[in-house]
Amino acid sequence: MIHREGYIFLTVCVLVLAALSWVSSIYLGTWAWLIYVLSAGLTLFLLYFFRNPDRRLSATSEELIYAPADGKVVVIEETTEMEYLKDRRIQISIFMSPLNVHVNRNPVSGSVIYQKYHAGKFMPAWNPKSSLENERTTIVYETSNGKVGMRQIAGALARRIVCYLKQGDAVRQGDDMGFIKLGSRVDLLLPLGTEINVSIGDVVKGNVTVIGKL
Repeated sequence: MIHREGYIFLTVCVLVLAALSWVSSIYLGTWAWLIYVLSAGLTLFLLYFFRNPDRRLSATSEELIYAPADGKVVVIEETTEMEYLKDRRIQISIFMSPLNVHVNRNPVSGSVIYQKYHAGKFMPAWNPKSSLENERTTIVYETSNGKVGMRQIAGALARRIVCYLKQGDAVRQGDDMGFIKLGSRVDLLLPLGTEINVSIGDVVKGNVTVIGKL
């Protein structure tokens, strides 16, 4: 399944590559096969990049927190969230490489009580400062067990963050909430006392890996 963010992008790229291949067949003769191979390779990469595997949850949970993205856990630490929650939180950061699935999903069910986009830098997503200085979108969910924060963070290659949520939305755990193009990072900001089920270095999958329990 291809994510909706890829429809227009793929259509334009395929048309451009098809035109380039046609021109190459006229002017490059036998060397046109190089363009054919490169075009086919790029098309396959784009199909792979915009993939959206079917990982619908069979049932939602008021206690469990599912991974909002595919990637590697690079940070687990206690921090102070100063933008909206203004309290101590457990931060769990998931680094998404260019080869990971780039769909972002709701880690919990509830209502969106805060959503704000911030323009910023494009430092590598593994840099600790990226959480506060890079381009990012901050979301806070109100759940039956408290507030859960989440950040979509751009990286050195990711130049576009897509967030479908707005303040006041009622959301369901596991549904798509956004997309980050090319690799980046997602932060979860969980209440102190949350039971954490992952460790630094773990590879997680959105809607599959249980990050913790409220």
